[in-house]
Amino acid sequence: MYRKEEQPLPPPEKFELPFEGKLSPNNRWVIMAELIPWDDFEEEYAKLFSAEKGAPAKLFRMALGTLIIKEKLGTSDRETIEQIRENPYLQYFIGLNCYQQEPPLESSMLVHFRKRIDGELINKINKKIVKREIDKSDKEVKKRIVSNKKEKK
Repeated sequence: MYRKEEQPLPPPEKFELPFEGKLSPNNRWVIMAELIPWDDFEEEYAKLFSAEKGAPAKLFRMALGTLIIKEKLGTSDRETIEQIRENPYLQYFIGLNCYQQEPPLESSMLVHFRKRIDGELINKINKKIVKREIDKSDKEVKKRIVSNKKEKK
């Protein structure tokens, strides 16, 4: 069963930590979290689940984020979950609203995530990220051209 939570994720500086302090917006996991169009693929991921049967599924951000962490760190499924449990930046990356001491999921869930998030979906996500970054770059170039023309007048 799939149930999307309609709870906006706080910006990194509002992520609650148990020991005071804030997440740095310059952290690699925070930056990467901003690059990935999580919401654009949530619906496609949700279609893989029954609306009425089964236990509620983990959100797409948690599923994909956990797989990205595993690949980026080169860890086993169990070690990936342990890293997430210990690191508030990784918890933010997978979509948690605040730091929690308990693991957000069991390592066996990664097997299910890998079955559902295939290479085709990963390629779609990568293409979307690249397109968005190119579009952003094009806008910046156009702004500079317009600005330079105004300065010359």
